[in-house]
Amino acid sequence: MTLRSAGAIIVLWLMLAVTIFTSTMAASISETSLRTHVQTLAGDIGERNVLKPQALRAAADYVRRQWESYGYQVIEHEYKLENDRWANLEVILPGRLVPNEIVVIGAHYDSVFGSPGANDNGSGVAALLELSRLFAARDTERTVRFVAFVNEEPPFFRTGAMGSRHYARGARARGEDIRAMLALETIGYYDDKPGSQNYPPLFAPFFPDRGNFIGLVSNFRSRALLKQVVAAFRAASDFPLEYVSTFGWVPGVDWSDHGSFWSEGYPAIMVTDTALYRYPYYHSEQDTPDKVDYARLARVTAALAAVVEALAQAGEAP
Repeated sequence: MTLRSAGAIIVLWLMLAVTIFTSTMAASISETSLRTHVQTLAGDIGERNVLKPQALRAAADYVRRQWESYGYQVIEHEYKLENDRWANLEVILPGRLVPNEIVVIGAHYDSVFGSPGANDNGSGVAALLELSRLFAARDTERTVRFVAFVNEEPPFFRTGAMGSRHYARGARARGEDIRAMLALETIGYYDDKPGSQNYPPLFAPFFPDRGNFIGLVSNFRSRALLKQVVAAFRAASDFPLEYVSTFGWVPGVDWSDHGSFWSEGYPAIMVTDTALYRYPYYHSEQDTPDKVDYARLARVTAALAAVVEALAQAGEAP
């Protein structure tokens, strides 16, 4: 057997292994679990932010309990804000081959003032929890961190008080080698009607007018990561996918926790249903659990499992 043929066999074996893994993950995604997570966060707990501190802590407790039930040790990254302390929550899968290379999957667990936050961002947290459950016993080459961020919404939005800003600054100060970050931001609403999708100025001619796709958004520095994520997503799923790499000043492009990682020079992507450009109940009291499309959310989460699996392999992310 020649070295070239041996290499080809290894590549084919890896492709087969990823295919089997992807199929297993898709079958393991639970619509019921996704619905339960969103219902608990947005229905039972409801609006959760610093004006509703008990609810915000209840949301953190819920995420913590879920992770502990999956066998994780939960790490709390606390920081002081005014007269109180709030925490980003994190669980870690240590990498087997290159543990210093890190992949971060994150979602914010707070909601905007006046909204129960089912889609924004109960849907993102639900997917985060399902992904972490699926990977709990998974052996990865890179270190994978699942992080629930606090205080993404106004008045902390795009300020140094955001939970993800604290996290990203700390990572940079420690010299951590974050190769990829995915922010799961408002990913549960889909509409097949023509004209149901809107865009920032000048974007509409280049994208569909039906809001039935999941979107990937990057800045120009994260283009290589975007290419990797698109390839892994499409290899795993035929779910409609649109993506763009563009300027950070375009309205909506940096409107989540990925922006905190851009600020520190890390490659990061937002995964989103486009929020205000599609979702009629965005930042309102009507953002309730019944608005989330759990069947499509499950399909997106399954495809994201394949993305995480690909990024967790040494050499796959920038």
